[in-house]
Amino acid sequence: MKKLLLLAVIMIANITNAQIKLSGVVKDSTGNPLEMANLIAINNNTKKLDSYGFTDSYGNYKLNLKKNATYSIKASYVGMKTSDLTIVTQESDLLKDIILELDETLDEVEIISKMPVTVKGDTIVYNADSFKSGTEKKLGDVLKKLPGVEVNDDGEIQVEGKTVKKVMVEGKDFFDGDSKLAVKNIPANAIDKVEVLKNHSEVSQMSRVTDNEDNIVINLKLKEGKKNFWFGEVVAGVGLGMQDERYLVHPKLFYYNPKYSVNVISDFNNIGEIPFTRRDYFKFTGGFRGGGGRGTSFNVASSDIGFLTMRNDKAKEIETRFGAVNFSYSPKQNWDLSGFAIYSGTNTDMEENTTRNYINPEENNPDAIETETTQSSTNQKSNLGLIKLSSSYKKNENNQFDYDIFIKVSDQNEYQNFTSNRITVNGANTTVPIDEVSSQNPFSISQNANYYYTLNDKNIFSFEAQHLWQNEDPFYNAKLAELSFADQLGLTSPQTLFDVSQNKRVKTNKLDVKIDYYYVLNAKSNLNFSLGSTLSTQQFNSDVFQVLDNGNQQNINNTNVINDVEYTFNDYFGGLHYKFITGIFTFDQGFTLHQYSAENIQLGTSFDNNFTKLLPDASIKVALKKSETLRLNYSQQVSFTDINSVAEGYVFNNYNRLYSGNRELESALSHNISLSYFSFNMFNYTNVFANINYNKRIDAVKGLTEFNGVDQTSTSINSVFPDESISANANFQKSYRKFKLSLGGNVGYSKSNNLFFSSETNTNENRESNSFTQLYRTRLSSNFRDAPNFDVGYNVSINKYDQGGNINTFTTHSPFINFDAFITNDLVFNTKYTYNNYRNEEKTLNTYSFWDADLTYQKKDSKWEYKIGMTNLLNTKSLNQDDTNTIFNSTSAYIIQPRYATFSVKYNL
Repeated sequence: MKKLLLLAVIMIANITNAQIKLSGVVKDSTGNPLEMANLIAINNNTKKLDSYGFTDSYGNYKLNLKKNATYSIKASYVGMKTSDLTIVTQESDLLKDIILELDETLDEVEIISKMPVTVKGDTIVYNADSFKSGTEKKLGDVLKKLPGVEVNDDGEIQVEGKTVKKVMVEGKDFFDGDSKLAVKNIPANAIDKVEVLKNHSEVSQMSRVTDNEDNIVINLKLKEGKKNFWFGEVVAGVGLGMQDERYLVHPKLFYYNPKYSVNVISDFNNIGEIPFTRRDYFKFTGGFRGGGGRGTSFNVASSDIGFLTMRNDKAKEIETRFGAVNFSYSPKQNWDLSGFAIYSGTNTDMEENTTRNYINPEENNPDAIETETTQSSTNQKSNLGLIKLSSSYKKNENNQFDYDIFIKVSDQNEYQNFTSNRITVNGANTTVPIDEVSSQNPFSISQNANYYYTLNDKNIFSFEAQHLWQNEDPFYNAKLAELSFADQLGLTSPQTLFDVSQNKRVKTNKLDVKIDYYYVLNAKSNLNFSLGSTLSTQQFNSDVFQVLDNGNQQNINNTNVINDVEYTFNDYFGGLHYKFITGIFTFDQGFTLHQYSAENIQLGTSFDNNFTKLLPDASIKVALKKSETLRLNYSQQVSFTDINSVAEGYVFNNYNRLYSGNRELESALSHNISLSYFSFNMFNYTNVFANINYNKRIDAVKGLTEFNGVDQTSTSINSVFPDESISANANFQKSYRKFKLSLGGNVGYSKSNNLFFSSETNTNENRESNSFTQLYRTRLSSNFRDAPNFDVGYNVSINKYDQGGNINTFTTHSPFINFDAFITNDLVFNTKYTYNNYRNEEKTLNTYSFWDADLTYQKKDSKWEYKIGMTNLLNTKSLNQDDTNTIFNSTSAYIIQPRYATFSVKYNL
């Protein structure tokens, strides 16, 4: 690692010493400096672009040129004639001012086609070939090299610290609602331009009155040879020299023309490559956004309790089946249809060893425990499906109607064999296996209908309606020798094992409707009046049954284990907001008045909670420069729980946890403050973003837990103690010719209050817990055309948990290096290595490394590619992760797939 860093420094120094700097000021004919003028330097000998740049707010520019060379320097600015002058360099820096004259033709095609980066208003256009070295395979490989763009391990794209909402290709949606499928599948050689659309609005007539600050979209422009033709790839591979059979098959096809497009992606493998995980499934929105008015949070919870999720794509064994189709079609010039269908099936084996440090509320209780060691072996089978159809009809520029329907279905099963060293059998701690089975087949249908109408320049209307119908049916079964709350459930003591099951069903019907009217006062101010409602009805049913030793099923008829609950939530609201611009400041402030009603009916009675609340919010944006802004936001939010927390019958979702809801729960109030800053400076190739967020939550819904060893019985109450959290993240990115440096970090501190029932005092006791998490990232990347390229960095995460004076700190050091190079013109070598040192305050708990490598052969202009890949070369056995909640903090080690090698063949269409 040290040698590589030294090599990078030497390479940078050599490049620097071989260059001189051309600088000056770009002005118009009246002497006014021009900000964000484009400049390029073409080497007259090689005919290649050697340097490019932009002017800053004072018109200053600088270009790094080779010594003793002749250049054609072109400068352009919208509305000005392109300047073309010849510069001959020697051994010293040069100073040259440039004057641009007015030009009515606005012809800037020549310079823009050669510029690696152009900035036009809220759009940044990257010329993809300017950043490619030839080893890139997928879109993600290209995006990682672009200034101001980041791609994380989950495939999410971030620009200026904000997550990209969706990816489009030639202006058509590519699996709306997720960027991972684009990052991992679109071929790099098909991409001509990458357009980053900031402040993007799906409805052009709404863009001047709505705030789209956080709405960033990427649009890909294809190379000419990829339009009106099918393109893509078909990959097939097998394992090499292994007892276990390994295979992979990846057919991917794409077709685009102005009228319609089709994308087909499939993936079948058992080498741990997961194109679409369960985590992706549950967070996939299909492009839908949450409805409701400003200031209200009512989220329908998912009932996938008990199902484990993998850490990225790491598990003992993973077999994947994936297929996806995306299409768009324009039957008329003003009518667009689009949609997708996704299927993902996985069979997964996981093994995990965990140590839990419990928050001990009763230090003098001999039955209370401090630590627990567990082992688990889990098999999961899941089949996930997503379908979306969309229609957008624009009668004219003042009338637009959109309709979407989004369907999610799944079939999920999990079997887990679990052991704990703190299970009590016949009054003594022992290690006894516990078998757990979970399954569910949930489905949901979301529909969205929007209509936008512009009466004239002064009056704009919008109508938005969203409906959700959801049905969840989680099932849970546990077989174990001892069950501490058997009497509470009314179970019969068996001769051998307790065989206990619970059926549960949650049905949700939710409608959000909102009407907005915008009155445009002038070019810099408008009023927004809004009216709307959220209407939700949920049904919750659950029951418990036991299978006896003789095989008979015994239904438990105790009222405390049967739920038959109906829960309605209504929110009627009206709001007024005033937005205006003065100088560099944009103010947007107002309030929303809400009338809330939350009622649950169970056990033959009704409990109703009605109240009115005025919720203010405000935003101040400061445009320091064209690409430098500072923003301050404040808002209040009222949060409501859903039916899962108000059903008072016992819910049995885990062998050692019993939960009973609280029908008298009230809402929580949050104060939210955020301050953000970003600067996209193409003059010195520096990008900076930072933000800090503060949240104070009053009357938060908290768990009230009673311990019996490792077993817990809990309910929910509104805490009288407020919770607070503050978080900050920042990223600095500097590009210097062929190098890109990134420095970043995330810091978070939270203070929460945990409630426990003490049998010693027969009262509820509060224990304050604090967590302080830190993540620091460094990365240095090269991007040479011919020389080998590297990506080297060092990440450090520090997690400190203080739970009632019980302090635990876990630290992970993770240096890494990625390297790729052309061994010959046809042979490419790639390798990735990461080292991890995981420790607590006293000692190192685990060290593990990942090393992958592959060798790819493809002759120039050939459609065939051959690849030998090695995964987990060091045969690392396990990884570590730490976590915390209101009950305990834990550290876990989980088994991962062994070392394997594959040989694959790819045919490029």
